[in-house]
Amino acid sequence: MEKKKILITGASGGMGSALTEWFLQDEYHLLLHYFDHLPLIPESSSVTHCRADLRDSDQIVRMMNEITDRFGGVDILINNAGISRSGMSWKISENDWVETMAVNLNAPFHLSKAVIPHMRSRKFGRIINISSVVAQTGNVGTAAYAASKAGLIGLTKTLSKELASSGISVNALALGYFETGMIADVPLDQQAQIIQGIPAGRLGSADTVCKTVEWLLSDEAGYVTGQVINLNGGLHSS
Repeated sequence: MEKKKILITGASGGMGSALTEWFLQDEYHLLLHYFDHLPLIPESSSVTHCRADLRDSDQIVRMMNEITDRFGGVDILINNAGISRSGMSWKISENDWVETMAVNLNAPFHLSKAVIPHMRSRKFGRIINISSVVAQTGNVGTAAYAASKAGLIGLTKTLSKELASSGISVNALALGYFETGMIADVPLDQQAQIIQGIPAGRLGSADTVCKTVEWLLSDEAGYVTGQVINLNGGLHSS
């Protein structure tokens, strides 16, 4: 049976590495996107590295053309890559705003646009966008990040309506604070303050994200589309 091809963006980061290890199974061929740092998992018959600067739409197009030429297309897209440029709204630079939007919102749009024709032709596809609880609640100093991740939720809902009749589901995960990923850049004293504000009293495990994604990829979850699934330890519900 032909292996389903999964493209994971930001595969060398904390959450990207966790997703990679989780889905390193015989039934999948992993297409691991990176920019500066190679993914931890080396290339093999089931793993291919794909380099592109997601701030540059031309590089995205090049990468996707190479993937299409070599593999025919992508069956599953996980838009995991993200950056955060902290700063009060009246202080953040235009460059920081533009780069955050480029990676967190524009890139998922361009990537989705590239994979949709193949998915439609096969009447199957899964697009999973990694958003954030900050998109739902806002947070001081996160104007660019919150806006980009909120835009990703809007993109998710629109694509889901456009693609449902083609057997393609599009969902978003709104993540709270986890043991891996961007939390590594937060000082320990601030991490302690964050944990105090989480009703569950702890950071989340990457396994929670991976298991949720695994379910969304299943045939049983094919009727679930256009949803924002909150994984945040009780920080926010909607």
